[in-house]
Amino acid sequence: MSTTAINHPATGDHVRIFDTTLRDGEQAPGFSMTPTQKVELAQLLAAMHVDVIEAGFAAASPGDAAAVNDIAREVEGPTLCSLSRASIGDIDAAAEALAPARHKRIHIFLATSPIHREAKLRMSRLEVLKAIETSLSHAATCFDEVEFSAEDALRTEDDFLTEAMACAAAYGANVLNVPDTVGVSEPGEIRRVFERLMREVERPEHVIFSAHCHNDLGLAVSNSLAAVQAGARQVECAINGIGERAGNCSLEELVMALNVRPDIFPVASRVDTTQLWPASQKLMRLTGAPVAPNKAIVGKNAFAHEAGIHQHGMIADRRTYEIMTPESVGAPGSELVLGKHSGKHALNQRLAQLGYQPDPERLNAVFRDFKRLADAHGEVTDADLVSLMEGYSESGSAWQVMRTELRTTAGPRPKQFARVELSHPDRGRVSDIASGEGPVAAAFAAVQRITGRTADVVALETKMLRSQTGREFVAEIEVDLEGQRVRGRARGPDVVTAAIDSLLFAFERQPAPQTQHQAAQTAVM
Repeated sequence: MSTTAINHPATGDHVRIFDTTLRDGEQAPGFSMTPTQKVELAQLLAAMHVDVIEAGFAAASPGDAAAVNDIAREVEGPTLCSLSRASIGDIDAAAEALAPARHKRIHIFLATSPIHREAKLRMSRLEVLKAIETSLSHAATCFDEVEFSAEDALRTEDDFLTEAMACAAAYGANVLNVPDTVGVSEPGEIRRVFERLMREVERPEHVIFSAHCHNDLGLAVSNSLAAVQAGARQVECAINGIGERAGNCSLEELVMALNVRPDIFPVASRVDTTQLWPASQKLMRLTGAPVAPNKAIVGKNAFAHEAGIHQHGMIADRRTYEIMTPESVGAPGSELVLGKHSGKHALNQRLAQLGYQPDPERLNAVFRDFKRLADAHGEVTDADLVSLMEGYSESGSAWQVMRTELRTTAGPRPKQFARVELSHPDRGRVSDIASGEGPVAAAFAAVQRITGRTADVVALETKMLRSQTGREFVAEIEVDLEGQRVRGRARGPDVVTAAIDSLLFAFERQPAPQTQHQAAQTAVM
C-alpha cells in the first residue's frame, strides 16, 4: 500500500479535522459508549464530513477492537484510524480491526519528553528513535496513511523533538502530530514551536503537521488555532471538547472560529457546520453528560438573550448580538428568554406570538406584573404570560393542588395509583384516588373524578427550570375537551403537580357546558 499519498493536498487552505471523540473522548471517565453507540456516532461524524475518525484503540481490549471493526465495516467517507503504541503487536491489532475500511490510518504514539523517557519508558533518546524506525517501517506496509505522535511534545527538548519528527517522516509518516499532552502550553509558545518544526524538520513535501491540544488550562482551542496560523494543516479535536482530564480541543468551537473569522484564519475545514448542534445533542444523549449552559456554539444559552438591551437589538437586527446564526450550526433558533432583565420590546413580541396585541396602557400594566413574576421565578413561561393576559391565577384555575401521593403495587405487573387532593373556593378540599399507566396518567384520572370533567390528552411536554427559589417544572398540555382542542400551561415544584395544574388550566380555558337547570337559573336572573 502506498504511503506517499493521502486523501487531500498537504498544503493550501484546507485544514483537516481529525475527530477523536470515539478514542480520546470515549476513554475519559463517564463517557464510555457501547459498540453500537460508537457506530451511530461515527455515522453522524461521517455525515458531518470530518476528514479522519479515530475509531478507537484496537489493542486496548477485545471490545475496542470489535467497535473499530464495526465502524470500519459500516462507516464510509472519512479516513478511519486506530491508535497504536510503537509496537508490532499493537500495529497488527489495528490492521486487523481496520481491515474492512476503504481508507485506513494507523496513529502511532511514543513519548519523547525527558520525564516520560525516564519515568515511564526507561528509554534513551537513541532507543526512542530506534522504536520509531521499527514501528513505522512495519506500519507503512499495512496502512494507507501513517501518523506519528510525539507524546508530551511540548515538554520535549527542541533538538530532540526535531530529530524524532524527522525520523518519523523518513520512515513513512504522512502526518506529524505535535501534542500538548498535558495542556501546559499557551498560544504564543505553540505557534513558535510549530513554526520552528516546519522550518527545521526534513520531510517529503506531502507530509503535514497536526495539533492535538488538551484543555487543562482552558487553552486547547486557542492553542490549536495558533498552530493553524503557524502552518498546521490538521487539528485533532472532539465533539463537546470531551477527553482525558479537562478534555480536548472542542471540534465545534474550532470549526466555527475558522468559519466566522476568515480574516484571521485564511483556511477552512470541510465540515458541514449545520451538523454541529445535532452531533453535540447526540453525544449528550449517548453518554448522559450534558454541556454547560454557557458552552460556546452548542450550549443552551449560546443563542439565548435575556437582557432588555440585547433583546431590543436582536428584534431590530440579530447581527447586533449574534456573530453567527443558530441555523448555521444546526441549532433550533435564537431564543429571547423572558426574565427579570427583559424589556418591554421582548415582552410585546412574545405576546404577539401568543396571539395578544395589548394596547399601550394594557401592555404597561402587564409589564409591571411580568417584572414581579420574573423577580419571583427567574424565567417567565408562556403559561405565565397567558395567565397574566387572561387574568387567571398562576395555576390558571380556581382549583388548587394541595397534595399528591403516588403508590406502585408490587408483583410482576405493577400498577400505579395516585391520590390527589384539590381545594376549591366553593367546594373546599376534595380528594380522590385513581390508577393509570404511569404517575401522571393516574393523577389525571383522579383530577377528572374530582372535577367531573373528562379530557383526552393529545400531548404533554414537561421541562425543568432553575428559578430564584431552586428547581421547578413547567408542563404544557394539549387536550380534547368536548371535541375542542385546548392547551394548558403551568409550573410546579415537581412534574406531576405541574402536569395537574396544566390540565386544570385547560379546564379553566374551556368552561364546562351548563346543565338545563343551570341554564334556566341564568335565564330567570
